[in-house]
Amino acid sequence: MSAPVHVPRHSNAPPPQPFTPPPVRRRKRRGPAWLAGLLLVSPSLILIGVFVYGFLGWNVRVSFTNWRGLSPSYHFVGLDNYARLLRDERWHADVRNLVVFTAVFVGGALLLGFLMAMLLDKGVRGEGFLRGVFLFPMAISFIATAIVWRWLLDNGSGDDTAGLNKLFAVLGLDFLRSDWHKSDSVWAIAAVALPAGWALSGYVMALFLAGMRGVPEALRESARLDGASESQVFWHVVRPALRPVTFSAMLIMIHISLKTFDLLYALDQGNLRIDTPSLYMWFTTFDGGFYDRGATIATVLLLGVALVVGPYVWYALRTERR
Repeated sequence: MSAPVHVPRHSNAPPPQPFTPPPVRRRKRRGPAWLAGLLLVSPSLILIGVFVYGFLGWNVRVSFTNWRGLSPSYHFVGLDNYARLLRDERWHADVRNLVVFTAVFVGGALLLGFLMAMLLDKGVRGEGFLRGVFLFPMAISFIATAIVWRWLLDNGSGDDTAGLNKLFAVLGLDFLRSDWHKSDSVWAIAAVALPAGWALSGYVMALFLAGMRGVPEALRESARLDGASESQVFWHVVRPALRPVTFSAMLIMIHISLKTFDLLYALDQGNLRIDTPSLYMWFTTFDGGFYDRGATIATVLLLGVALVVGPYVWYALRTERR
């Protein structure tokens, strides 16, 4: 009698099924992805909307009223304030001073900043120290700068001579002596542009230096291998790369010149030879009580800044889209 055959208990069991992970439940989005970021920056947007754009709108509104004195008056007078401003001789003189100040300030800051950037780009010793020295005037407030330059631009004579005139006398350069911003010349405002250009030349230097260092060294070496001199390398390789930097620096300087107030006020606040629209706005508003005219001047300056900055913003946005 043969032995029974052993059959495994699991021989008839179904084959093992592959493991299937349980479905992952995705959380439903309660809002768009940008909503969290908007909520995060909303306090800043509200503050800017109220204390910047809200006050700008209020200022424009006042420019169309007849508010004079401490009691607010919102009687609408249309464009009468703007028409009176255009007929004001002091306004014409202030605009002429602003044009001269802007030309000397922007041109001087660009030239001095470019020369300092060229010096540092050559790899001089102590570059870090020199860079700090060149940038230091920018860290000083315009009030402190005006106090220092008020002494440097002293127009005394004889034993009372001080500042730059004293230095010229010691060096035997008396022909360079000047009355600076207190002279009777229409170019007196140009002397005020000297401290402004000195203060911001370091900032322009940093912009130019960043632009120069942004040019790949391989491009310069390639031009040198083709037989180009250092001047040709700069003119044909480096200079085209500096066009955006120059354009940006020029717009920033023009924007600053249009709203410069503290430097001029601290240097010589009662001198009409260096009067500008920003000073005129201050004195006519807070000393004279003509809030309507002050708001009109501020609105015109705002339009001037918009005409300067607006095209740059449009060009930058257009370039990014490309």
